[in-house]
Amino acid sequence: MPGYVIHLAVAKEYAKKHKKEIENYNKFIDGVIYPDSVTDKSITHYGAKSSKVNLKEFLLQNNIEDSYNKGYFLHLVTDYLFYNKFLDYFSNDIYNDYDILNEFLEQKYDVNIPISIQNYVFYKKGETKILNLKDIIEFINKVSSYNLCDIKNMVLKDDIYWNTFKELKNLN
Repeated sequence: MPGYVIHLAVAKEYAKKHKKEIENYNKFIDGVIYPDSVTDKSITHYGAKSSKVNLKEFLLQNNIEDSYNKGYFLHLVTDYLFYNKFLDYFSNDIYNDYDILNEFLEQKYDVNIPISIQNYVFYKKGETKILNLKDIIEFINKVSSYNLCDIKNMVLKDDIYWNTFKELKNLN
């Protein structure tokens, strides 16, 4: 899963680019953070793990008409794209990278960390090992430019782009 700050940056940019879609920003953000706020992420990600998120299963069980479910769906879309289109390999070093990138991303995207997750967002200095800041910024901008209704339609039509999982090499 991308770190909370990456999810919140995607959400902030999405809300800016799709102003008319988000009726209640706070509920939208609640939806964005919810899937990672539980112990068993397989339940909230509709798949065996967050890297195998099942977008279609989510859509069959939920609509994306309200702000909360739009945020929830955006979270799942972000996870899907992160693991299946962005990353080439996985290492536990990625969690350290999140901590290194958090402060910069929080400032760049004017992200407010909700009280409910403040104890789960950390800050470190250093060099990243897995993630590149330039690539993360590009990822945030790309994901936030998608239209959730368009993705919904493609997922429900079994578009291969949205229903194909990539096996990541594990470097641990």
